[in-house]
Amino acid sequence: MVRQKIQIKKIDNLTARQVTFSKRRRGLFKKAHELSTLCDADVALIVFSATGKLFDYSSTSSMMQLIQRHNQQSETSNKYGQQNLIIQTESDHHALISKQHADMSLELKYNNTSVFIKDMFFILITWKSRNNCFNNRQLMGEELQGLAMHDLMKLEKMIEIGLGRVGKTKNDKLLDEISRLKTRESELVDENAWLKQRAEVNSAEESTIINCHGLVDDNITTSDTSLKLAYRSPTANERRRKQTKNGENNSKSANKY
Repeated sequence: MVRQKIQIKKIDNLTARQVTFSKRRRGLFKKAHELSTLCDADVALIVFSATGKLFDYSSTSSMMQLIQRHNQQSETSNKYGQQNLIIQTESDHHALISKQHADMSLELKYNNTSVFIKDMFFILITWKSRNNCFNNRQLMGEELQGLAMHDLMKLEKMIEIGLGRVGKTKNDKLLDEISRLKTRESELVDENAWLKQRAEVNSAEESTIINCHGLVDDNITTSDTSLKLAYRSPTANERRRKQTKNGENNSKSANKY
């Protein structure tokens, strides 16, 4: 987890401010002691809290000795400071003049250099364009009379290398095309097999449907024929009625004669 950075501003909460002051003061004095011990330096710290309480630290036995050394050093620095200020002012003036002169020289040199670079760039582009055209004509086998033997051999080697690269690129493209066509052929074969299988399934389904219709038609035809050709034996009542009717008919015929 990334530690959140503490924003440096006054702590409004009084308790938190006092706790932070105590922790930071101890840390500051600890760093001062480490600096004095590790680097053999004379260190003095004077800290007043927000309530006016004094806290101090001295790496030597006496804080006053370090304060006196500080005052003496300050007086010496002030004494030589004025002389150094005059010397520094003159030095700064000379430095400013030198800087202005250097800037003017640099600007003039830059302008001349810019013009020179532009001219050289134009010449280089023109020469490169002409050289490319000349090289292209030589690669086409033209304008070879001025070339020496080693130049001709070098040109021949360049052409062979170029032809090899062209041939390799062409072969790679052909192999890629063949691979693509084989993949397409395999896809078409699979698609054709699937269509053929589908056609066979459809044909089998149609044959089954036709056979089912044929069986139904045969059953209907057989049923109708049996109904038309079937013979039913007369019952006893029907035979008696028929005999009675035949007897009446015979009686009528006898009376008639």
